[in-house]
Amino acid sequence: MSEPISASDVYLHRLAVLRFQRRRGFGHVVFVWSCVSFTNVCKRCQYSTTVKEQTSIENGKKCGTVIIRAEELSNCRESVMLQFCGNKLDKKDFFGKSDPFLVFYRSNEDGSYTICHKTEVVKNTLDPVWQAFKIPVRALCNGDYDRSIKVEVYDWDRDGGHDFIGEFSTSYREMCRSQSQFHVYEVLPVLLPCSSDWQVTLLSCLVDTELSFLDYIRGGMLLTCVLLCCCVWAAGNPSQPTSLHYMSPYQLNDYAVALRAIGEIIQDYDSDKLFPALGFGAKLPPDGRVSHEFPLNGNPQNPYCSGIDGVMEAYYQSLKSVRLYGPTHFSPVINHVARYASAVTDGSQYFILLIISDGVITDMAQTKESIVNAASLPMSIIIVGVGPAEFDEMIELDGDEERISSQGRYAERDIVQFVPFRDYIDRRGNHILSMARLAKEVLAEIPDQFLSYMRTRGIKPGPQPPPYTPCPPPAIHPLHTRRVSRI
Repeated sequence: MSEPISASDVYLHRLAVLRFQRRRGFGHVVFVWSCVSFTNVCKRCQYSTTVKEQTSIENGKKCGTVIIRAEELSNCRESVMLQFCGNKLDKKDFFGKSDPFLVFYRSNEDGSYTICHKTEVVKNTLDPVWQAFKIPVRALCNGDYDRSIKVEVYDWDRDGGHDFIGEFSTSYREMCRSQSQFHVYEVLPVLLPCSSDWQVTLLSCLVDTELSFLDYIRGGMLLTCVLLCCCVWAAGNPSQPTSLHYMSPYQLNDYAVALRAIGEIIQDYDSDKLFPALGFGAKLPPDGRVSHEFPLNGNPQNPYCSGIDGVMEAYYQSLKSVRLYGPTHFSPVINHVARYASAVTDGSQYFILLIISDGVITDMAQTKESIVNAASLPMSIIIVGVGPAEFDEMIELDGDEERISSQGRYAERDIVQFVPFRDYIDRRGNHILSMARLAKEVLAEIPDQFLSYMRTRGIKPGPQPPPYTPCPPPAIHPLHTRRVSRI
């Protein structure tokens, strides 16, 4: 009963490893690990196909067959918010009424059906009202407005043997016609060729167009990336090969790989390609004071570096002029970027703070508070952990398992992405491959974090400029030409 995956969930040059688990009440199935190449599926299909893949063998026994249905996705970007209710549904429970829920199936081009949504269970009633749910139109009908959508009604049972009540069919176009009025469907029991009084009513159908990250970029939104390097002594003396900051003439160190990998991608979204690059945890000349937000280029009035090459040059120069010290404080620079982000909350600019660090965070409580405050601002934070240390604090800041909080306040949204650099190093020393792997993982959550900010504030993209059309060369009037004499 899992929902289908789309081609965007896998890579054409990689294997998608899927784990299938037992689900009771729908006829099957027990599978072990099955490794399926999406490329092989595509080779066997043109527009739509069904492929059977034999799973692995466990304890000398075959574990079943995985049936893969592949179909080219449409470019439909609509989503729809639907809400249904039931009326006088069949009573299935001996000591009660029913616990009904709906299962939606999309019809495929080969005539088969694939589950695309399942509602929650409403307990002990024959007149349920299910919660509204939002679903992409691609998942519902692959953008084909007239394609059949089958809806089955079940009575939930604790043991998983759910009782079938009946079904009805509709289409996306039919549901859209019901936006101004209720639409009532008769629920028919398949085994009984007779009508029934059981009904499911479409209460609301609200259509929306899904906006993408690129819609905002095309609309003029500015993306500003602030790069931050940890300069604490724990990284080691930059003149020694064991240092994480070691400036080798032959290859990039871990800090440099991370800076270049992420900067080269982000600079394509930055119109002026000027990056404020900061460092923290070092003693600055001439008096040796410790700073937790100093410009890598040494210019406090203008910390901007031209392109990622300018950032790399400033990084190497700073290693020669500052003295690595400590401790590892994140909160000052988070607050620094947050001050700028708080001044542009209209969606015209979004900030990305990249922190590259190798040590234990020494101001964890203050950092949590800074992140909770920043979660309501147009900014995201990327943390790349380099070196062999344990990154327990950074994992906690990521907030994937539990939303980060400070003094009883929870972050409005998830804005932190943590990536341990060592997990993406190519063991053969291929820095280009390492940078590609790191950049993919580091930037994976940025579009969703960005869109979550825009959606919660109702900010739409700006108007897109008209497509560029080159002007034809001007026609030259014969009287404006002259003959040039040559010797």
